[in-house]
Amino acid sequence: MNYRDLEIWFIVGSQDLYGNETLKQVAEHARIMAEELNKDDLLPCRIVLKDVAKSPAGITKLFGEANTAESCAGIITWMHTFSPSKMWITGLNSNRKPILHLHTQFNQDIPWAGIDMDFMNLNQSAHGDREHGHIYARLGLSPKVVAGFWQDAAVRRRIGVWMRAAAARHDGMRSVVLRLGDNMREVAVTEGDKVEAQIQFGWQVNTWGIGDLAQLYQEVSDVQAEARIKEYEGRYELAPELRQAGPGRKAMLEQAKIEIALKGMLEREGAGAFTTTFQDLHGLPQLPGLACQTLMEQGYGFAGEGDWKQAMLVRAAKVMAQGLSGGVSFMEDYTYHFEPGKEAALGAHMLEVCPSIAVSKPRIEVHPLGIGNKADPARLVFDAAAGPAVLATIIDLGDRFRMIVNEVEAVKIEQPMPKLPVARALWKPLPNLYEAAESWIIAGGTHHSVYSAALGIEHFRDWAEMMGIEFVHIGRDTRPARLRDELRWAGAYWSRP
Repeated sequence: MNYRDLEIWFIVGSQDLYGNETLKQVAEHARIMAEELNKDDLLPCRIVLKDVAKSPAGITKLFGEANTAESCAGIITWMHTFSPSKMWITGLNSNRKPILHLHTQFNQDIPWAGIDMDFMNLNQSAHGDREHGHIYARLGLSPKVVAGFWQDAAVRRRIGVWMRAAAARHDGMRSVVLRLGDNMREVAVTEGDKVEAQIQFGWQVNTWGIGDLAQLYQEVSDVQAEARIKEYEGRYELAPELRQAGPGRKAMLEQAKIEIALKGMLEREGAGAFTTTFQDLHGLPQLPGLACQTLMEQGYGFAGEGDWKQAMLVRAAKVMAQGLSGGVSFMEDYTYHFEPGKEAALGAHMLEVCPSIAVSKPRIEVHPLGIGNKADPARLVFDAAAGPAVLATIIDLGDRFRMIVNEVEAVKIEQPMPKLPVARALWKPLPNLYEAAESWIIAGGTHHSVYSAALGIEHFRDWAEMMGIEFVHIGRDTRPARLRDELRWAGAYWSRP
């Protein structure tokens, strides 16, 4: 995705009461702000200034145009003067784009010696934005609100976070989750209402037979696969036995063919995410491992065992994290380390963890896999980089979707694990392993998640707000008993008519 192809419409509110001269100044200030904001790398999307909103008809027209504009991913509103909020009702009621309400003013300081009523009438965002905020509350809307001086980096960072979430929403509204087979048998958390998901998120979640992929795999030539392996050699380290002809090289060649075939399917179907399951591999020589890892690295969402909700969340996180350092990957909590003072969780999967989170150059290796009943698969092996990260997941509670996000601190893996040849991450969840695990379980969190060192809580919260779903934050101040009560209160909120 090219962020600069996406537009964020900047709608500045005023009214006719103040006269043409004041309206000219409002428009000029808005123009300067838009131009300056567009120069800042903290704001990835392109701000497009619209005409000053000063009448009910004009406001309604603007929102109608935004709804039909393919490139419009969101709207920023700001009231330079007082803009009576009844003018906004019809437009806001018709709006289908995410909104950020920027509470700022053009000037940083009060001009103490020269301030007069003309200045006050022009620069009354403190007045106008409160009126505007009231109508959001009255209509039951909850846009993101960012308060502060528009030139401050902290304000622009928060606008940039929201833009990234808006871009992910925009992508999801046009995206497909390509499910190869169904979800793993008898598993609860990978189930879900795909119709409701399309209504809520825009995701089109459909199934393709594994035979479709197997047929495309058969059509990929050795020459094509070897060309892809040349690219692997430039990007990853190869185990010694993979550098020459033999079973290991052949296994890697098969993964390259699967990747080429799978990418062809994804492009053909316009899919941004996909799932596989080890219980449905008919016609393939191996469980896709390296193929899934390299496709994730290219920006596709993925989840194992048919978990389409996490696959699309990986895709959303990939879009939000574009251009940021740290990476995004499908992840699974696997086992715990309970040594006092060093409590941590080890995350991995059978094979499919994205190399974007690696601390050093990943290595392609081939090893047996005791599940799936197929040939030994090639995979990338590495440790995740240390540092702050988050784990996020989406669950279907039957009457609503819930996002759960846990702040974690990834730590360096000090001990070698020669008998565990998979990509892995070790982290200390906040507030600590025991209370974080209790909170995650109380909230109904899955064993699958999205791991990201590139994104923070605010990215996922903004995205969840845009999607209209429940958001649960597990962090430094979380206590399980309190969270249990909060979830009960939230249940009353989300079950309201």
